[in-house]
Amino acid sequence: MARFLGRSASTVSRELKRNGGYNCYRAALADEKAWVRARRPKQCKLAGSPWLRQAVASKLRLNWAPEQIAGWLRRAHPEDECYRVSHETIYRSLFVQSRGVLKKELLSHLRSKRTIRRTQRVDPNGLKPGRIKDLVSIRERPAAVEDRAVPGHWEGDLLTGSKNSYIATLVERHTRYVMLAKVANKDTQTVISALIKQAKKLPSELYKSLTWDRGKELTDHRRFTLATNIDVYFCDPQSPWQRGSNENTNGLLRQYFPKGADLSMHSQAHLNKVARQLNERPRETLQFETPAERFNACVASIG
Repeated sequence: MARFLGRSASTVSRELKRNGGYNCYRAALADEKAWVRARRPKQCKLAGSPWLRQAVASKLRLNWAPEQIAGWLRRAHPEDECYRVSHETIYRSLFVQSRGVLKKELLSHLRSKRTIRRTQRVDPNGLKPGRIKDLVSIRERPAAVEDRAVPGHWEGDLLTGSKNSYIATLVERHTRYVMLAKVANKDTQTVISALIKQAKKLPSELYKSLTWDRGKELTDHRRFTLATNIDVYFCDPQSPWQRGSNENTNGLLRQYFPKGADLSMHSQAHLNKVARQLNERPRETLQFETPAERFNACVASIG
């Protein structure tokens, strides 16, 4: 039925369940019920349940967040939806005082002191803000990457300038070798294409993995992996130290690209020149060898 109607099987299943089940379903009666359920405006769930309203208010006075209250209700009453309410309903009951459900004084118990409520943006792919589909955590990265003993594992990020200008920065963990890529903007299609182009400049033995933060510019990381056979790992939220080499390099790059500068004015040739200067600069962490010397030794070893 779902295939014939072009709908999800779960949609058909819910429609049958709410209208008498497989054997008792009647289309005309189901249609009539659907029109009744769709009538607006509807009474707020908290307005129709004094017990639920009192339970929510008491938890708010204990400084519980609406998300915590909604989760507690689901856990306390797993079988009865009458005793459950979503966190958005609680927020709306607080911020839209015309509903007359929850007293305005309860707003003072919220951690955020906003005077209005803005719902979160809905991603067309069904992802929550900041959420990347099928990401692999840095915690699943092989142990061999951690001690920097093996070359071929990179860290990456975007260096940001004015007027929505960006440079993709890549640093190899073992040698601290730097590569820079010009990107027109930070949408995932543009960034992934630039990273694929850079990856194909290197032997596969010297580009085995890439670690990035959770920026949405790598939403299409699977395309990068399919095109290059390079594994992508994502740092924990707000954990820039997990890409320490890259963060340090971005700091060095600010000597060439100050904050607030328009990065779009720089050509790829100029970026290559800057990268070469960094790669030919002795590094204390490399016993004052240069990244270029270390990297060239790795290239020679696989030749």
